[in-house]
Amino acid sequence: MSLAARGGRGGWRARAGRPAKAPDQRKGHRPRPSLASRHPVHVTLRVLPSAPHLRRRHCFDVLRAAFARGKDRFGFRLTQFTVQGNHMHLVCEAKDKRALTRGMQGLAIRIARRLNRRVGRTGRLFAERYHARILRSPTEVRHALAYVLNNSRHHPPRDVTFARDWIDDRSSAPWFDGWKWPPCLRRTVDDECPVVAPSTWLLRTGWRLRGLIAPDEVPGPPRWPT
Repeated sequence: MSLAARGGRGGWRARAGRPAKAPDQRKGHRPRPSLASRHPVHVTLRVLPSAPHLRRRHCFDVLRAAFARGKDRFGFRLTQFTVQGNHMHLVCEAKDKRALTRGMQGLAIRIARRLNRRVGRTGRLFAERYHARILRSPTEVRHALAYVLNNSRHHPPRDVTFARDWIDDRSSAPWFDGWKWPPCLRRTVDDECPVVAPSTWLLRTGWRLRGLIAPDEVPGPPRWPT
């Protein structure tokens, strides 16, 4: 006797099983490429549509505190970041692929718990697995740094004009030391630094061979999916 014949249990049923994902969330679970410790990584992490706007002050304060706590753990190091309304970009270093995974999982869990608690929300916060792009050359690293630190200039709000020396205080830009000229800083000496100094040659020195970054530089479109 087949399973389907036993009291109507088992067997194939229409619309049974896990609901299908929306097309923009079908990222698959392909193995991530191997990661050498000498290569930085550009990471993108998106939240669900139901999540709060991340750039609101009370939300960003939670994120910055989480960055400060998780910036150097499990062989994972957070060196730069920007927070946008529904996603964030990070520039990281990791000892290997496992360290990157553990560091990102720990950071995502810390953010989700604290942010949900702050806004009175429950459930999943992030929309999908993080997207990671390994940076293997000075040019790639410089492009990633400019894109992350000046991301708000890439898609500015309507009818908003940024001053030439403006930098985004919803990013690690106030702690960045590779500006072409001094920007208008928005932090005090008492602010806890939410990032760590880079340890790889590419993030310390290599990218600078391609030129420092101007505070008013508008980065081009990303060269990978974000």
